[in-house]
Amino acid sequence: QVQLVESGGGLVQTGGSLRLSCEASIRVFSAYAMAWFRQAPGKEREFVASISRSGDYARVTDSVQGRFTISRDNANNTVYLQMNNLKAEDTAVYSCAAGSIPSPSPRIYVYWGTGTQVTVSS
Repeated sequence: QVQLVESGGGLVQTGGSLRLSCEASIRVFSAYAMAWFRQAPGKEREFVASISRSGDYARVTDSVQGRFTISRDNANNTVYLQMNNLKAEDTAVYSCAAGSIPSPSPRIYVYWGTGTQVTVSS
């Protein structure tokens, strides 16, 4: 049974930083591309970042470019999202996902975590 468990969320002031982690109970973690999505209250789920199986290829959405970085540790079955210079509009539930290729489309991903809340206060 595959499980993705996020951690690291919380309450932070504008301009602060958080690092989210997603630990996967997947037999061959390196066989999956990974991604982070977020969903704010009353809004649709939004792509944040994705990373290839090896970690060589990563992308982030334009609104977090220069502030967020995605990385992975295949030896420890974990993907990270480093978030710097946080803004109020980054407030959302952040979820990680595993799929066959790195993509901004949520339909690509077959496994999802339940999410961790990030709240940025101004």
